[in-house]
Amino acid sequence: FNSLNLSMSLVSAGGFMPTNSLSKIIQTNPQKIIFIFSLIISMLNFFLILNIFEKKIIVREHKEDFYLIFLSVVLILLIYFNNNGGLDLIISVLSSLSNSGLSLINADNNLSLYFVLITLIGGSLISNTSGIKLTRIYILLKTTAGEIIKLVSPNSIVNKNIYNSEKKITDENIKISFLIFISFFISLFILSGVLIVDNINFEKSFKLSILTITNTTTSEMFGIQNMDFSSLLTTSKLSLIIFMIIGKIELISVFLIIKKIFFKD
Repeated sequence: FNSLNLSMSLVSAGGFMPTNSLSKIIQTNPQKIIFIFSLIISMLNFFLILNIFEKKIIVREHKEDFYLIFLSVVLILLIYFNNNGGLDLIISVLSSLSNSGLSLINADNNLSLYFVLITLIGGSLISNTSGIKLTRIYILLKTTAGEIIKLVSPNSIVNKNIYNSEKKITDENIKISFLIFISFFISLFILSGVLIVDNINFEKSFKLSILTITNTTTSEMFGIQNMDFSSLLTTSKLSLIIFMIIGKIELISVFLIIKKIFFKD
């Protein structure tokens, strides 16, 4: 039952367990390695498994996945020499990046903010993960760099290809990426403000807001333990529920739905 429950949680990029700690289910190194591969699959493009034997399609359509794997390696290497176990660190980084939140690291680690910030990135655009998504961050950074290059050298030709593929960055891509980026932080500001009113300190409200919007379960690796949700005010509970939904469908989608309903013309 534990294996089935954990498998379903990984597939949906959720974080629900039948036990109080992941260490009661994942105990051996082979189990940890299987868990790592499961996290990798959950954060990559849905269609990667279908196209796994199509070399040309993999190279052409799944460059985002290669960049995600490369980013994962970089994020792991940045903290690899920490005092925690190697496999446990890998699980924590991948769990944060895939918005799962399941971890074997305890609350006494000094990397909680690091893991929280990784959840902001999220996985592939076509996956169950939440967050801003790597491709959108890539588009914003590349567009910003291109504008700076134009200011310094107006005659320069700016490369607008996405991940050096045939796809180019369009004005629509930039607009959507920017709106989602801004809406994410508006949501973060609003939810943090509501939680602070409920006598939750700034650090915990900040972390809890990010985890809620990215649909990541609260766990000890984020420095949030013994969180008693039942004692929260009704307004805080409703806000957490609303922003979990908004985090999954994204705030810009909510605005578009409202516009469609009330401003049909």
